[in-house]
Amino acid sequence: MGTAGRMGPAYFPSVLGGLLSLVGAASLIRSFFREGEPIGRLYWRELALVLVAVLLFGFLVRDAGLIPATLVLIMISSYAGQKFNLAKAIALAIGAALFAVGLFVKLLGLPMPMFGPWFGGA
Repeated sequence: MGTAGRMGPAYFPSVLGGLLSLVGAASLIRSFFREGEPIGRLYWRELALVLVAVLLFGFLVRDAGLIPATLVLIMISSYAGQKFNLAKAIALAIGAALFAVGLFVKLLGLPMPMFGPWFGGA
């Protein structure tokens, strides 16, 4: 893990996780002493759609590739919104896929296939 002077690969995620836990605990404790609006209903359909989209991304990224997995992720999670617009969702999906390829594959050089074996890629 390392120290603050000689950070190892687990140092930053561990410290960040600890700090976020402290912020969450402070927010939880503070919520018992302040008045506020009650929490509304839970949107189960929307939660399920976003969860399914993230899980599909995880399953698809290796065999279908980064571009198809990103397109599926954005399209399904966009459908969970109340103001779903197909044209805007397609534009966002294409833009996010191009951004992901540019950042992760081209700039960072991660070994992620743009199109996986299902589409004849590497």
